[in-house]
Amino acid sequence: MLENREGKNVPDTTFRVIEDGDWKNVTTDDLFAGKTVIVFSLPGAFTPTCSSTHLPRFNELAPVFKQNGVDEIICMSVNDTFVMNAWKENQESNNVTVLPDGNGEFTDGMGMLVGKEDLGFGKRSWRYSMLVKDKKIEKMFIEPEVEGDPFEVSDADTMLNYINAKAVKPEFVSMISRKGCIHCERARKALEANDMPYEEIELGHGVTSRTLRAVSGATTTPQVFIGGKLIGTADDLDAYLKKK
Repeated sequence: MLENREGKNVPDTTFRVIEDGDWKNVTTDDLFAGKTVIVFSLPGAFTPTCSSTHLPRFNELAPVFKQNGVDEIICMSVNDTFVMNAWKENQESNNVTVLPDGNGEFTDGMGMLVGKEDLGFGKRSWRYSMLVKDKKIEKMFIEPEVEGDPFEVSDADTMLNYINAKAVKPEFVSMISRKGCIHCERARKALEANDMPYEEIELGHGVTSRTLRAVSGATTTPQVFIGGKLIGTADDLDAYLKKK
């Protein structure tokens, strides 16, 4: 039976990390004392659910969490610091602190260290998230103890709903662009001026003109999508933003 430690302090642990090429000790006090912190822990860096959903969504919602009083978001795994740093760079998750619990000491102290020997992983963390205020655990979302790797309650949206159910979430914004396109630059500036983070997909990087026509019905760039809907060109984006 996995332990729910709500109302208790997080374990006192020293983490060995590499920052800017140098080894550094980071303690529990450094991370949690006097702060409001979200921790989400997962089985392993570079694994499917962790990479496709768990980490990216916390990274996307980080500005909203900050607006609602969260000082830091920590992603923890029983991996070494080299793996965690490489994964963060691969994921471009600059809004989340990745923390290697290489020896599993923190995870064991949380009662979340489980055997994944069937996958060749050894001992790893069960998937969970928690809200910690000044080292004390206020809330935990622990995945159900079923076979496999359930992902039902430790997600970013569940945590945000707990903190503030009325929080406004940012819409997904993607832009298909073309290198050297002046109208694409207009669209970039408009999105940045309106504090709308966006993903840019440049033609020629796995995306062809046929793809552009298939998803937008157009051949010109940019083509901007917001919340799953096609907005269109830079002019269409200007018109959309004026109506907001």
